[in-house]
Amino acid sequence: MKPKIVFVINYFYPDYASTGQLLTELCLHIQKDFHIIVIAAQPEDMIADNSLGTRFTNDRLQEIEIIRIRLPKQDKKNKWSRLRYIAAYFFYANLLVLKQRNINILYTISTPPILGGFIGSIGKFFKRAKHIYNIQDFNPEQAEAVSFMKNKSLYRIAKWVDTLNCKYADHIITVGHDMQETLYKRFANRAITANTVINNWTDEQEIVPLPKKHPRVQEFIHTHGWQNKFIVMYSGNMGLYYDLENLIKIAKDLAHFEDIKFVFIGDGAVKAEMEAFVSSNRLNNVAFLPFQLKSDLKFSLNAADVHLVVNQKGIKGVSVPSKIYGVMAAGKPILGVLEEGSEACRLIQASGCGVVAEPQDYDAVTKKLTYLYKLKRDELAEMGMKGREYLDQHLKREQSLDKYRSLLLSI
Repeated sequence: MKPKIVFVINYFYPDYASTGQLLTELCLHIQKDFHIIVIAAQPEDMIADNSLGTRFTNDRLQEIEIIRIRLPKQDKKNKWSRLRYIAAYFFYANLLVLKQRNINILYTISTPPILGGFIGSIGKFFKRAKHIYNIQDFNPEQAEAVSFMKNKSLYRIAKWVDTLNCKYADHIITVGHDMQETLYKRFANRAITANTVINNWTDEQEIVPLPKKHPRVQEFIHTHGWQNKFIVMYSGNMGLYYDLENLIKIAKDLAHFEDIKFVFIGDGAVKAEMEAFVSSNRLNNVAFLPFQLKSDLKFSLNAADVHLVVNQKGIKGVSVPSKIYGVMAAGKPILGVLEEGSEACRLIQASGCGVVAEPQDYDAVTKKLTYLYKLKRDELAEMGMKGREYLDQHLKREQSLDKYRSLLLSI
């Protein structure tokens, strides 16, 4: 009989969130080795009229059993709406975990903040299962970096609780070496829980370098009227942790370059603020698009001349922007707005696939982008391809997935 593993990962197929896509691929990769049950929030677009009164729905993806939780609609710009959503998820996820029988491994991630790990601690205690804690983002450090709340006492309490989650876990997985350093700081040189660094990934066989003259890339560019434009693209979550609401102001500073087009693809808490800035300043050099279908992502990524990979100041060692793997796979040059020593900064510097400026140094960001704009196009293309070469050597999808499989089987 295969060992039973329960994943409590609020985002899961077909959700667009990067964490949901990564964990979906992981579950598919190990489904022959484990009996897998996934407990996840129900994506809003999956809620049919006839299911509005149903709290839990059962679903299946190949050999993976999925239990979806219907949760209150979330307004990501409203703190109380976010907290209500998180509290409901925490309550119902715990309820479902406690209903499961004969769990060998309970796998949780660091979302919702603090409570994701706490679900694992509770489940380990009551179900006598091994707890694997996958930290995709460190909280409350991430929330504190953007001053999500003013109450310092709450941050101290939250950090204490999450450190207990780390101590009680059987194994911790971080997604960057700088995050592993943060974990060591949490334990303050005392005996530390067994832990492993496993990079996130993209499907490098799906996301491949394509020239701008490729028919589908051309179609994407022509559809939006961006012929002969130097496209600076950000593709991903427009959330609280990227400083995009301030970075977009460089579009105003560079408006005199008539052929530069800033393209922001995705959605998130600060998108409305960004759109308001563009509207109030009557900027014609900025465009917004919704998330692209996964099947079309390689065409939209390859339409860019330069990609933005960014994090807010204070996020070093707290989070790694997963979008960097897709950009490297597409072989496109990167303008990183990242702290020195952060995982994404390290990848850019090690591969030579772009340039980096410190967060909140907007003059430096403008100068670095101008530098990339003035490079010869073959030099720019060569820079981008260095990222693809590095990814093929060190960051392939199968390498990360096999590390997860080996670790879970050993536990």
